[in-house]
Amino acid sequence: QVQAVESGGGLVQPGGSLRLSCAASGSIFSIYAMGWYRQVPGKQRDLVASITSSGHTNYADSVKGRFTVSRDNAKNVMYLQMSSLKPEDTGVYYCYVHGADWGPVWGQGTQVTVSS
Repeated sequence: QVQAVESGGGLVQPGGSLRLSCAASGSIFSIYAMGWYRQVPGKQRDLVASITSSGHTNYADSVKGRFTVSRDNAKNVMYLQMSSLKPEDTGVYYCYVHGADWGPVWGQGTQVTVSS
C-alpha cells in the first residue's frame, strides 16, 4: 500500500519562504506524477503545482515565479519551495502521487498560514 506524507507547513509572515516535502512510501513500482493541491475552508481543492517523472512541471497562474516544485526520484520525495508568500497562499496543502495504473494517493495535508 502506497502512502504519502507531507511535512514542512507552518506560520510565516507575508514575503517569507517555506518548503514543503512529500515522501511516498510503500509498494511503489513506479511513480508517474506527484503534485500539490491547496484547499481553504468552503472551497474546492485546487492544483498548485505538479511534476512528472521526466521533470515536466505545471503551476497555477497564482504561484508562477514564486513557487518551485522539484522531486528526488531515487528517494520518492517531492518538494515545494514557496517564496514571496502572500496571505492568499494560506490553506491546507495536500500532496498526491500516482503511477501509470494506480492512484492517486493523497497525503493527510499540512497547514500553511501566511499572516503578520
